[in-house]
Amino acid sequence: MGWWQVNADTLAGSRFVISPLAEVFASLKLLHSANGSHPGEQQWLRAHLPAYRALLARDPVTALLVRAGLGREWIADFLTPVPYDGEGLQDAVARVRAVGGAQARAHLRRSLAGALPAELERDDLPERAAALLEWVWQETVRPYWERRRQVLEADVVARTAQVSRGGWAAVLDSLRPGTRWLGDNRFQVNAHEYPPREIAGAELVFVPVTPRTGWVSWEDGRRYAVVYPCVGALAGDGGPRVPASLGALLGAGRAAVLALLGSPMSTTQLVAVTGQGLGSVGRHLRVLRDAGLVRGRRAGRSVLYSRTAAGDVLVEAAGASGGALLPLTPPR
Repeated sequence: MGWWQVNADTLAGSRFVISPLAEVFASLKLLHSANGSHPGEQQWLRAHLPAYRALLARDPVTALLVRAGLGREWIADFLTPVPYDGEGLQDAVARVRAVGGAQARAHLRRSLAGALPAELERDDLPERAAALLEWVWQETVRPYWERRRQVLEADVVARTAQVSRGGWAAVLDSLRPGTRWLGDNRFQVNAHEYPPREIAGAELVFVPVTPRTGWVSWEDGRRYAVVYPCVGALAGDGGPRVPASLGALLGAGRAAVLALLGSPMSTTQLVAVTGQGLGSVGRHLRVLRDAGLVRGRRAGRSVLYSRTAAGDVLVEAAGASGGALLPLTPPR
């Protein structure tokens, strides 16, 4: 397993950062795998995968670059610079573009764990990578960015509350598969057999993305990032569904809120994920609490809501009954 030695000062100074570039790269990984983990991702792939494949068919060098850069166990480092707080997409892409050709090729050899194809022995690889990232942003991420940003911000609120409730160990254990706090200042970042890294005194950031993926990156031993999938996958019209019987009983909007609360979520998070207004979500939560189906727990400045045992039974019974499904986001 790969783990980092993290002292108390580094962990105390760590923070969450929302990064457009991380979202773009996570979306590129999803396009590359062409394997959506839930209906929302599958719908997004149906919309954008044909254009992505056509782009690579017209540019075989960039196609090779993507396959080399997204290695099975290692991503080429120059593709994933550690995000800065508040950094826009163009500034982040400029850092990719500024990497030297020789350095980019060295990173690709490491991700491939071997020699480069002859077609990649060239100096314009950073420019090609930057252009591809800009295309992914413009065509597949920017149209959805406002809502995605809200989902990511809601995740940060929930994670921050989790720190106050259970400490950093609880957060690190739940970021993504393969991450956990090992004790003795050791943080496992993935399941790969890599040598430990001492990051005492370095800057450490945690970066949520909406696709169900993640990775780690670092720069010069001074800045480190852990990218992880946020809580609450994007729904969209073709996203996760709730049983029609539950919608008939509670109403589509209220059923969607109850279905999501298998894990604690804030009001802000529910608004972002369901697409419903703040007032509507608040009314649904009030009714569900009065009915004993949902409970709330204050965590810092936020209140996190989750289903009670009675709420779990109702959702499970409706799901087990079969029948039609309703979109998680009800029609407006």
